[in-house]
Amino acid sequence: MISEKDIEQFSAQCNDIFTQVRRDVIGQNEVVEGTIVAMIAGGNVLLEGVPGVGKTRLVRTLGRVFDLPFARIQFTPDLMPADVTGTNIIVKDEKGNSNFEFQPGPVFSNIILADEINRATPKTQSALLEAMQEHTVTVMGVSRKLAEPFFVLATQNPIEQDGTYPLPEAQMDRFMFKLIVPNPSLDELMQIVNMTQKTMAEVADCACTGEQLLKMRETANQIPVADEVMKYAMTLTSATHPDSECASDAAKKYVRLGASPRAGQALISAAKVKALIKGRYNVAYEDINELAHPVLRHRMKLNFEAVAERISADAIIDMIIGEVGKTIK
Repeated sequence: MISEKDIEQFSAQCNDIFTQVRRDVIGQNEVVEGTIVAMIAGGNVLLEGVPGVGKTRLVRTLGRVFDLPFARIQFTPDLMPADVTGTNIIVKDEKGNSNFEFQPGPVFSNIILADEINRATPKTQSALLEAMQEHTVTVMGVSRKLAEPFFVLATQNPIEQDGTYPLPEAQMDRFMFKLIVPNPSLDELMQIVNMTQKTMAEVADCACTGEQLLKMRETANQIPVADEVMKYAMTLTSATHPDSECASDAAKKYVRLGASPRAGQALISAAKVKALIKGRYNVAYEDINELAHPVLRHRMKLNFEAVAERISADAIIDMIIGEVGKTIK
């Protein structure tokens, strides 16, 4: 049973993590919080933003703050699956006999930065699928477990689409959150330039070890969810499907395909962490609403009407929250 002391300890630990991350990352509060919530909940994150807004720096900083081994994979069109997962190589022993030996790839780390993931071919992108969901890698018929905790933080540039390969739906679904990294404000830009004039290196200290992170995840899993809140979260997920019994008017008009059951799992797992960060022992409707955008925006396929009217996924989610919210009042 979770105690009040556990909740206080969890909240204090999160404050330490946020404090250290903010020593290196100026602004981007929603992105920082979303990434840390996903890491505690055990999910992967897709960061979308134009070049130079600090996506890679954020991931490097997280490696320092959690004191976890960090590997960066720069995705390019010529990157092969073996470059990600590793491969068997021939080595000779002392007697001159040749043997196959597995040479692990960069995916055998705790935090993986998949930089510009949409630049690699679908074959290479799919090399990450098993690692992201099962936390195992299969090479030449042999499955190997990855060290826990394991996270994939992928980045993609939304503007330059020449020579890119859009992520398949199956892979998109394996990201707990899709976070949009905005351009900094004028004040933030001044702070960034002032900070990087002194040093380009990260200065954050360790605030949480891998073991502590796994313990925080266990604590979050024990948070209760009221039946009404659970039903609301599942209704919200189901309302994104234009042909479901809970279909919202917005989904019927603008959505071709809705969110999968993984969206419902992500909403509840992340909401438990969010409640603990706020020092609460239970999940509230507001936690679900705050997480709806990062959880659902990449899991819905919009139809031609939404594209023609330039209606964004976030705008449709707002409409769905408004419609579903009326049913609980």
